[in-house]
Amino acid sequence: MKLHTLGALCLTVLGLTLIPASVDAQTSSETTLDAANFKQTTVVHLWATWCSNCKNELQSGGWKKTVEENPTTHFVFMTVWCEGDGREMLAKYGVGGQKNVKILASNNPSRLTADRTKSVLGLPLTWVPTTLVYSGGALRYSLNYGEIRFPMLQEMITDCSSKW
Repeated sequence: MKLHTLGALCLTVLGLTLIPASVDAQTSSETTLDAANFKQTTVVHLWATWCSNCKNELQSGGWKKTVEENPTTHFVFMTVWCEGDGREMLAKYGVGGQKNVKILASNNPSRLTADRTKSVLGLPLTWVPTTLVYSGGALRYSLNYGEIRFPMLQEMITDCSSKW
């Protein structure tokens, strides 16, 4: 199924319309993904299928390991600046079948600077990959400009999940 055939079906993130990858084209309900709803630790990973840094992160096995070692943490993988949701690429590296993973796609696939998505969840989007870590309804960490270091991400998840 091509993304553009889904029409107005949407998930709105502060003005950015997203299309849940698992939703049937006939579904008409709307859901709002809002940072205020991220009560549990939630990692939002913005990436593109053409991005070499994004591919390197997946190929390293870091995302698969991090997702599986943190079953109570929610992970949202959202493609930006590309067509489709990247589900096949994620699956190739063992990400996506876990219950704590959601896969989304921006409805604006443009990579052109003038046209592309410029913000997500009220934050500027200037580079992929970008990884945001939320807890208690608030942004706790924002990682931009290059590949993530998974031990550092694990420390952030642990910090956000602690009950102190």
